[in-house]
Amino acid sequence: MNSNTPPRTEKSHPDHEDHSSLASQEKDAGAAIVPHHAVAIDKAAERRVLRKIDLFLIPVMWVGYGLVYYDKAILGSAVLFGMTEDLSLRVVDRTTTPPTTSTDRLSWATSMFYFGMLAGLYPLTFLLQRFVMGNVLGGVVILWGLVAMLTAAVTSWQGLFAQRFFLGFVESIMPTAFMCIITNYYTQEEQALRQSWWFSATGGWTIIGGALNYAFAHITGGTLRRWQYIYLLAGALTVLYGGLCFLIPNSAVSAWFLTKEERVIAVERLRKGQTGVRCQVLKWSQLKEAIMDVKIWLVAFMMAAAYTVNGAVSGFGPLIVSTFGYTPLHAILLQFPLGFLVLVFILLTGYLSSRIPNIRLALLIACCLPVIAGCAMIWRSTWYRRAPTPVAGYTIIGFFGPVVSLIISIGMANVAGATKKSFTAAAIFVAYCVGNTLNRHYPALWLGLIIWTILEEQPTDLLGVASYCIVILLAAALYLLLARENKRRDALALDEAGRDTHAFRDLTDKENPYFRYVL
Repeated sequence: MNSNTPPRTEKSHPDHEDHSSLASQEKDAGAAIVPHHAVAIDKAAERRVLRKIDLFLIPVMWVGYGLVYYDKAILGSAVLFGMTEDLSLRVVDRTTTPPTTSTDRLSWATSMFYFGMLAGLYPLTFLLQRFVMGNVLGGVVILWGLVAMLTAAVTSWQGLFAQRFFLGFVESIMPTAFMCIITNYYTQEEQALRQSWWFSATGGWTIIGGALNYAFAHITGGTLRRWQYIYLLAGALTVLYGGLCFLIPNSAVSAWFLTKEERVIAVERLRKGQTGVRCQVLKWSQLKEAIMDVKIWLVAFMMAAAYTVNGAVSGFGPLIVSTFGYTPLHAILLQFPLGFLVLVFILLTGYLSSRIPNIRLALLIACCLPVIAGCAMIWRSTWYRRAPTPVAGYTIIGFFGPVVSLIISIGMANVAGATKKSFTAAAIFVAYCVGNTLNRHYPALWLGLIIWTILEEQPTDLLGVASYCIVILLAAALYLLLARENKRRDALALDEAGRDTHAFRDLTDKENPYFRYVL
């Protein structure tokens, strides 16, 4: 901040309202430490503050979402290490000729995780908004770690179903927390890159998790099965991480790793984007507006369509690769190229989005094309021992990673108002759960990935609708909707002085005429 303009706090300017009043509580938390009107910020000081925020938040979120992905994905490796037989997840019907094998129990074990997430998303997300973020997050994460460790004690498929449901319930708090944290600390221009940083853990932990599982595959002694050791490790790491979560501050207003002056800078820099910082009052008006907001539904449907791939890759990746004629160990190692592709392109699209204005939806559409190609390669290729085409197709569908990262970025950058942001974050991951459960029966998986709805053969040879073609159409519709609204707002005769006073009133994007949408 300029040396001539000292940081102003609630006490330093008399026109501030009493922070203890109900009206003040219903405002954004940022209103407590910045004046009503904008003040100049020293660019060097702003860069220093941004760097300190990055150095604390991003590593914490990257590790956290990595544990989410690892915990969810290790089921695919566990089934290769004896879980299927130990818990009777595969049923052989010998009354038929030849005998048939049903994996419905394994498929439902995967689905139960997402049913648990569906149950937990809205209650835990609003709990996170209403109370102290670090305390809620830390307590729930420790509980998540304990539930994960209890997987090693499961002795039946019924017990696994129950465990997976509760695991999904407590784990649901993580992605929505991170999405809201990013919008609370970063400008609209910065959010795409930062969302991509924590979400890139999807690719990074595909590699890290694969390496850990490969190491566990070499365990030959001990009283436990190899899959039990995997879950004990994942749970123990999560409990340790839960202790770290207690250090996450409520918002930039109370960030302990910033000085008093730096907190003012951290809040003031968000004024231009009109997205606000944080408000712990749940507002029914914002909830109603969110439910009726077309763009939130478009984003949610994009997420559901895009995540039809993830249920396969994260839940059954090593198992699917093993059907191409590879040993369990080689199937785990072949997750590395997929993870590397996901990691690199999530970061690349995030970087491009931060450098080139209004390119996010165009990048999203471009990244859909390799996914469609990869699914088609697997669907139409011949599966023989160690066939290269399906493995190559499996690898390039990793482009679903940047597609999903961009959907998260677009969805969260285009809403304002604390309650509406919480609703949107939960809605996006409700759609995530729906997409993941659409293809729970993996023997028919690849057909489901490329074709969402198969029509009966008609004289016109209609083929049906590919899920990623739906993503492309929805992205195009969202672009037109947001561009038209920006154009309408640009034509309004607004007093620029009003921009300053609207920034920290916890207004939604629809209530605030100064808000602009990113494309």
